Amino acid sequence: MNKNALEMIELELAILLRRTTSDNNHKKVGSLDRSAYLLLRRIAMKGAVGVKVLAGEFQLDISTISRQAAALEQKGLLYKIPDPLDGRAYTFQITELGKKELCEHMQARMDRITELLKDWPEEECRVFGELLRKFNYSFLEG
Repeated sequence: MNKNALEMIELELAILLRRTTSDNNHKKVGSLDRSAYLLLRRIAMKGAVGVKVLAGEFQLDISTISRQAAALEQKGLLYKIPDPLDGRAYTFQITELGKKELCEHMQARMDRITELLKDWPEEECRVFGELLRKFNYSFLEG
């Protein structure tokens, strides 16, 4: 791959990450932090799941996922479902409040992305989304 292209990708990714995680970003988007949003979205889309599976999917330590899920449970956004075969195991499911918070947060994110891309042609938006998906999947393969 061309060195100039790699340098441009590296720099633009650094800038993107900085801008999306900056508290000084010109507009706060939604009420959930990134980890809460991703956990709630995953559970809402695919159903109840255990900590071990979540840790594998997000490539994080079980202790990290456990701590994040516990914080969401305390806020009433998730609840535990005990495993009837193993008293120590459980899965997490999203609550109605969790669904509401997730929906509001997703809408705020969609509004912000719509605003940022308002002058982009539809075809460029489609290709951009496909390339981002391809790039994200490369982390799983590599």
